[in-house]
Amino acid sequence: MITARTITTGLFGYPVEHSLSPAMHNAGFKHLGIDYRYLAFSVSPEMLGDAVRGIRAMNFAGVNVTIPHKENVIAFLDEVDEEAKFIGAVNTIKNDGGRLLGYNTDGRGFMRSLEESGISPGGKKVFIIGAGGASRAISYYLCKETLNEDGRVSIFDVDGPKLQSLVSDLRHVSPYVYAESGLEKVSESDVVINATPLGLKASDPLPVDVALLKGTQTVCDVIYKETPFLEKAGNLGCVTKHGLGMLLWQGVIAFEIWTGLKPPVEVMRNALVEGFKNH
Repeated sequence: MITARTITTGLFGYPVEHSLSPAMHNAGFKHLGIDYRYLAFSVSPEMLGDAVRGIRAMNFAGVNVTIPHKENVIAFLDEVDEEAKFIGAVNTIKNDGGRLLGYNTDGRGFMRSLEESGISPGGKKVFIIGAGGASRAISYYLCKETLNEDGRVSIFDVDGPKLQSLVSDLRHVSPYVYAESGLEKVSESDVVINATPLGLKASDPLPVDVALLKGTQTVCDVIYKETPFLEKAGNLGCVTKHGLGMLLWQGVIAFEIWTGLKPPVEVMRNALVEGFKNH
């Protein structure tokens, strides 16, 4: 039941009608018996500043931020942590006594999803397709926590300047990161990650020719459904993983940032899976 003491959290995006986050977070709040609610707010780009100021004015505990606001929201925050600064995007805001603090939980969420599946990229050759926001979040953690002289991260993007910018930034984190001019080295990699939106629509081309894959590889996608790319990779014998785990764990981390409590991961996972079935 919503009361005068109910604490509000939510999602700022445009559009947000498709989001599974309300089901996931509200299931977690209910399970812990805490008086929090999570709502999805459709915030047009021109109203972003007003919406962020509303977090403070209406004493929200915090919000998630999604497309198209992750980069632009930084200008309205009081402080942004090191990870979010590197990525250049914020997906979680905490209201700390009126100070709005920005975080990015996407990279940590991706790494936790790999970990729970028994997939360790440490010392592996990883090939990431795409140099956008998802790639920046994932590659930051790969370079910071898992790479050594036996492993490397290769990144490809059709946008050359964006690719070079990312690799240049990552070189400050690890020397074992490389810009690729083509997709040929996918076949030499142990882990392949599609960090592009290709696969969201049935008409999308594959992010890489599956003829370049080997059946011994692990193939991941940030899209939280079984894409044609993952299906074809699985048919070759590859271990495949879609992005639903990343969605879960980035939300779990945000939940803990807002509440300071240990999130009920399995409750949140079940709500997310059920929401996805009914989506």
